[in-house]
Amino acid sequence: MLKPAFDEFMHYLQVEKGVSENTLKSYERDLKKYLLYIEKRVQKSAWNDIGRTDITSFLYKLKDDGKSSATIARTISSIRSFHRFLVREQITNHDATIHIETPKKERKLPGILSNQDVDTLLAISGNTPLEMRNKAMLELLYATGLRVSELVSLKVSDLHLTMGFVRCLGKGSKERIVPLGDVARKAVDDYLRFSRTSLVKRNEDQHALFVNQHGRPLSRQGFWKILKKLARDVGIKKEITPHTLRHSFATHLLENGADLRSVQEMLGHADISTTQIYTHVTKARLKDIYREHHPRA
Repeated sequence: MLKPAFDEFMHYLQVEKGVSENTLKSYERDLKKYLLYIEKRVQKSAWNDIGRTDITSFLYKLKDDGKSSATIARTISSIRSFHRFLVREQITNHDATIHIETPKKERKLPGILSNQDVDTLLAISGNTPLEMRNKAMLELLYATGLRVSELVSLKVSDLHLTMGFVRCLGKGSKERIVPLGDVARKAVDDYLRFSRTSLVKRNEDQHALFVNQHGRPLSRQGFWKILKKLARDVGIKKEITPHTLRHSFATHLLENGADLRSVQEMLGHADISTTQIYTHVTKARLKDIYREHHPRA
């Protein structure tokens, strides 16, 4: 029987490793497909009988099904962790994942907004509490390049408006300080002075910086819906996500002469190779500009 070992591994991840709910679901999703394939297609009932060819045939099936390199790479990681667990717990006497290579992830260039699109989006105005909140959120997001999860996690105490910076906790609870421009600083200050109090109402002990109409912390999904509606209202046709503003922030900084290390620090990237993808974006944009405007292009 194969499933008892799978159940043991899931318990190990949840109780001993303490992985997040999302990570646990990701492992479960990947390994259930793998388990089903081994039982139904390979028709083996003992983990000790599983070999490298069984795993590679499953991976080829994923590829034939149109799964992306990123999905296959993640699945291999799940299967590899599982088989190491099987060896460690002496459920099998060999690791069938040895010498299985992880495909290189396809690095798609991030979508960004033009300067004109950013100006159009940030030109939103209004005097209602929700409109002032929306203005402050967009200005802050584009001014700092924060991830949306970081934005909605901000507390009022994370702001240092007089000194012009915001403190945030990024991935791995790593703290970083990001400068805040005058325009964003004014939008956030206006929100704090004229809007947030009326939204919070009786929840005076609410520490979240951005709240919804009920005075509770705004969620990632809530912000995404707001952003899509605002973009649609001002006539921006291209697909836009919260990450689009982060990508635009980084690209526009590099286009205007910022050095890569500074942008890496502001984005909170642990590895500069992650930041380097934005140099490819700027090069691609330069080529487009050249082709469009040079008489002999």
